[in-house]
Amino acid sequence: MPPTSITGIGWTERDVSSWSSDLLRQLLLSVRVEGPEGVCQVTDINKLEGEASINNRKGKLFYFFEWQLKANWLGTSCSGVKYRGTVDVSNLSDENNEDDLDISVSLCRDQPSTPLLDLMKRSGIKEVRKVLGRYTHELKSEFSQGMILPTADGQKSSAPALSTKNQVKTCKTQISSSTKSSSSPSPCSTGVRISTCSFLLTETFLTSPDELYRTFISQEFAQAFTRSAATLDGWRGGRFQLLDGSISGEFTDLVPDQRIEMRWRFRSWPNEHYATISLELVDQGDETELRMVCRGVPAGEEETTKEGWRRFYFQAIKQTFGF
Repeated sequence: MPPTSITGIGWTERDVSSWSSDLLRQLLLSVRVEGPEGVCQVTDINKLEGEASINNRKGKLFYFFEWQLKANWLGTSCSGVKYRGTVDVSNLSDENNEDDLDISVSLCRDQPSTPLLDLMKRSGIKEVRKVLGRYTHELKSEFSQGMILPTADGQKSSAPALSTKNQVKTCKTQISSSTKSSSSPSPCSTGVRISTCSFLLTETFLTSPDELYRTFISQEFAQAFTRSAATLDGWRGGRFQLLDGSISGEFTDLVPDQRIEMRWRFRSWPNEHYATISLELVDQGDETELRMVCRGVPAGEEETTKEGWRRFYFQAIKQTFGF
């Protein structure tokens, strides 16, 4: 967990620079665009400088971040010729909205002119802007809970409305998702505290987004890749049980062929405690990249949950359907 310091009465500050650096690196490396000119992919990050922190001042949260980024991209033309270039972002900060970011792309000096540069200017900049906007969203989602201090009357103030979708309530405990191994969730009026953690996973499947989407929301497909009886209602609000009830949950949002969001749990977890999971399906031409964000996993269960998803979902789907 990023360090937290008390800088004054009713004022807490948390440094989230390391967490931000890791997430920004992962998000930028996921940038890939394709067009008639060929394919371009961000390959490495050669500049990632800046800082990020969160302040709680008398129950109000303030987010501060400022980053300068530079990444390399590799383009491959339809004829197979490769070209190298760079992406620069000079003003990623809390003072600028996603649409205000200055993002420039160029070819390396030793590279000849290529239409791939137009592809990066047309589509690559949009994709970079999109993932940097996702960083801002993830920052506020991850840390808006657990940074709330008592007010003068001794009551805890409410978190911003943005964070309400990350609150998971049980009959005894309010559990908030936070960054790795957070130990400061906000309790309900009665109950115990449960520490939670979050993680990201990516996996590539040799199939189209629509086929992969159908695999996750179809009872017939679920029974095939789990090799056991399953109940699954593939609509928003529909519930599911897999592996003889070892896994259960509810679909909270479905965007056909693009995104699946759910409340999800292992049977061994504390009673009625669910993690929140988002699966984003990204079309990569002949394959689909699945980007998974999991929040609210009980502390100490992170590796078990990762292994469960890799084994009972990713590997099982590939082995069953040849994806």
